[in-house]
Amino acid sequence: MRKYETVVISDPDLQDQSRAELLDKVRNIIARENGIFLYVDDWGSKKLAYEINKKLRGHYSCLTYGGTGDLVKELERNLGLNDDVMKYMTILLSSDETADSLAKEAEDIQAAKAQAAAAQEADNADDSETDDETDDTSPDSRESGETVTDDQN
Repeated sequence: MRKYETVVISDPDLQDQSRAELLDKVRNIIARENGIFLYVDDWGSKKLAYEINKKLRGHYSCLTYGGTGDLVKELERNLGLNDDVMKYMTILLSSDETADSLAKEAEDIQAAKAQAAAAQEADNADDSETDDETDDTSPDSRESGETVTDDQN
């Protein structure tokens, strides 16, 4: 089994829901062809180096997965048939992968995402508690009782 990376440039005017459906279709193709989907890295909308389909911008997504050459052929065939996909490119990252090592890597990625989400949630909870405890007046203005004006005359 081999590890591949496919960069897909989709129409920047595409709705988020349509883009999610496109990625779900890719995941289904990978699963149907006995591949292992590792992760998707959404790079966002970027300026293109040259005009494609009369558009100067494109939405970039990087898909990493494991599979065979037949999987890549089927995936690229489907991407080529989709009107929302402007361009795509697949590269071989590693040819010496086992299904077990790819499955373990996918589990590690999911665990890291869950841990990052939990840390983000904890940070947000801490921030909201800190915001509740802070007062709108600064300590200096409470002590002096003076009004500070800026006269530059």
